[in-house]
Amino acid sequence: MSPPTSSKDKKNSGTARVFGSATAGIAELAVFHPVDTTAKRLMSNSTRVTSLSQLNTVVFRNYASEPLGKKLLSLFPGLGYAAGYKILQRVYKYGGQPFVNDIVTTNFSEEFESAFGKKTGKAIMSATSGSLIGIGEIVLLPLDVLKIKRQTNPDAFKGRGFLKIISDEGFGLYRGWGWTAARNAPGSFALFGGNAFAKEYIFGLKDYGSATWSQNFVASIFGASASLIVSAPLDVVKTRIQNRNFENPESGVTIVKNMFKNEGITSFYKGLTPKLLTTGPKLVFSFALAQTLIPAFDKILGN
Repeated sequence: MSPPTSSKDKKNSGTARVFGSATAGIAELAVFHPVDTTAKRLMSNSTRVTSLSQLNTVVFRNYASEPLGKKLLSLFPGLGYAAGYKILQRVYKYGGQPFVNDIVTTNFSEEFESAFGKKTGKAIMSATSGSLIGIGEIVLLPLDVLKIKRQTNPDAFKGRGFLKIISDEGFGLYRGWGWTAARNAPGSFALFGGNAFAKEYIFGLKDYGSATWSQNFVASIFGASASLIVSAPLDVVKTRIQNRNFENPESGVTIVKNMFKNEGITSFYKGLTPKLLTTGPKLVFSFALAQTLIPAFDKILGN
């Protein structure tokens, strides 16, 4: 049996969910693409960085000795792939999770509330819906692979365009899908779960969609921080699988073994600090913006 209508979040239209999440993705891309490139290059680096000059080389690659303007422009590789991936990802994730949550709430609310209580059950349903949508995100993996390779290993393209790469590599672009799903499931659970728990227990919201911008922002901080910390180890493995040359792939198991052997267990958290300081705000920004814009678009569209 479903909970009383008053305990449910107001349903926004599908169009509002698409417009709100897409706008958030575009805004995020415009502001944070250079930050994402920097984080990916740091995670892909398998050597110890002991000086600022080494850090400069890791981040800016062949442009390390160029003027500042050229250095900054070098942080925008793969923008076309990034735009396609980021906008589709945000529409799928931020716009799709509410659809899954509607299904879970309608069909399984009694089980969740019986096991966890009414308030916690509602938050865990949101987290579970996020986890399911995160696993399904692997359908977008080819665009993510191409974006990361353009950011970290542009030589892998060898002058080939998008369609040529698709033709040549085929399902090879889904290499590492299992590791990606394993990383997305707990990461998305933590993202939507942390966000829901903050709205439920800090702000006492009955309808999560009624949150103000500031409430969405604070709740997104909880969700984003939990997500980045939980998914960090598998995110490093996923990134290293994806940044290899197409003709020289390496399995996730081999990468994990080499990381333990050559770099130690702390290597699984490489890039976590800059991710929390840079990718964290990016995720908070887009997540809070999407949660604010979706109800706003819904109101504008007259739902």
